[in-house]
Amino acid sequence: MSSQYTHWFKSSHSTPNGDCVEVGRSPEGTIGVRDTKQRGAGPILDFTPQEWADFLQAMRARDL
Repeated sequence: MSSQYTHWFKSSHSTPNGDCVEVGRSPEGTIGVRDTKQRGAGPILDFTPQEWADFLQAMRARDL
């Protein structure tokens, strides 16, 4: 996918030392996840809305 993401925000699980991930949404509804340390120049993981919901559900089930 090559979506244009906007409104990036840091995860609430990010640490103050820069170990962070950011999440953004495209106009098409896909969700992008990137590493903050790459300053927007690194790779982006693309999720469909259903993949993102499944991912969040799996993480919550692990109680992270």
